[in-house]
Amino acid sequence: MNIILKPVEIISNRSIAKDVYVLSFQRDFNFTAGQIIAVDIIPNGTPRLYSIASGENEKNIDILFDEKLDGKLTPFLSNLTSGDTIYVSEPFGDFRCEDENCWFIASGTGIAPFVSMIRSGMAKGKKLIHGGKYDENFYFSDLIEKELKNDFVRCASQQMDTLFYKGRLTKWLEEQHVFSKEISYYLCGSSEMVVDVRDFLIKKGVSFDKIISETYF
Repeated sequence: MNIILKPVEIISNRSIAKDVYVLSFQRDFNFTAGQIIAVDIIPNGTPRLYSIASGENEKNIDILFDEKLDGKLTPFLSNLTSGDTIYVSEPFGDFRCEDENCWFIASGTGIAPFVSMIRSGMAKGKKLIHGGKYDENFYFSDLIEKELKNDFVRCASQQMDTLFYKGRLTKWLEEQHVFSKEISYYLCGSSEMVVDVRDFLIKKGVSFDKIISETYF
């Protein structure tokens, strides 16, 4: 795939948790919630892929990323400020939701495409399970809680005094007894989570074609 990058000016780059940022720039393309863009700090480098976290009709594009100290891009992205330039591609990808009723299951920054879907008016009939290390890692919680209310489950794997479910999201899933075989399950996050949850759902009788996944590396 030949990815063409074009320059855009950063509007803001704000820290929302330890080593986690939301970078914004003005939108000049249409996209479908769930799609991704390629991003780099130079026009001819090796871009990285990020899910869009904005709503389809919002004026700015938000991308959510966590800084990896040994990463080839995020240590540079995290230092950018308003007025700096990055290079981005047109949106692409087919991790899209057309279901009226389904589950969203995310780990870490894998919440981004689901945030985009919720901000695009797709909250009705959805249940979202989000796994993070600490309470501060439940990004966009205010927005999600407002839209999903009791259908928003937060699973904190490392915070002893969490305000939410204490344990990994896979542990929470294992404690549930009923998994509808009629709805789809959308998974986004680390490859470990995606594989573990997919295998678990299949064992529970969910057919493979009802499990749609996007893996973050």
